[in-house]
Amino acid sequence: MKFLRGVTLVSGLVILLFAFGFIFRLPFATDIWPWEDGRYSYLFIGSILAAVSAAAFWIGWTGEFGALPAGSLNVFVIGLTTSIYFFLLASQGQADMTPFGVFAAVSATASLIAFFWSVKIPLKETRPMPRLVKVSFWIFIVSLFLAGGALVLQAPIFPWPLNPNTSVIFGCIFLGDAFYFLYGMFRPSNWHNALGQLLSFLAYDLVLIIPFIALFDTVQPERVINLIAYTAVLVYSGGLAVYYLFINPQTRFGT
Repeated sequence: MKFLRGVTLVSGLVILLFAFGFIFRLPFATDIWPWEDGRYSYLFIGSILAAVSAAAFWIGWTGEFGALPAGSLNVFVIGLTTSIYFFLLASQGQADMTPFGVFAAVSATASLIAFFWSVKIPLKETRPMPRLVKVSFWIFIVSLFLAGGALVLQAPIFPWPLNPNTSVIFGCIFLGDAFYFLYGMFRPSNWHNALGQLLSFLAYDLVLIIPFIALFDTVQPERVINLIAYTAVLVYSGGLAVYYLFINPQTRFGT
């Protein structure tokens, strides 16, 4: 188990490195994206990677592999849906999309294996999931499914214009994230089926909140409502994470 904890920590560090690469638009990171994209799209990718690294660090540090199935399911859904899309693009004459489809399919397969391995591991934690967290997670789940479906259909719901292909990929990411939160709702209502998700949300929020506030100065008028709604989600989810991770005496770290 010590070996697996070490591997998980190293994986989290590598993912965090690529998160910073996308956040600061460094070539070693942006060059692996399938197409050239804009500043805020790279920032979004960086925020997702930061969220993944936060959960990986927590699992690796604590050895709480009973919390791994939710993240594995998340990556599986993202890998499966994006591989289908990449292979669809390849079948339409974009042969350079084939390697991305293969990588996504391999990621989905590895994640599925990790899911079935870790789902048998009991959680160490026995504290229940707080009621407000449960209610909030259901709201997140519904919102992610709706937003993910809209993005796959290339609806203009982001605060900035998206490349049509990027919209589909981001939609797949949102759908995967919905399963990340959904898993904890159908497993024992355990605090550790929420802690990793809240850590991920907090990392995601910290990356995006300041750039999103700055975006109010330049956002297109027809996207102001989108930006307000997205920023409100960031503020609420960030506040929820901070309260239950660091303030609430029943759930904060160290209790």
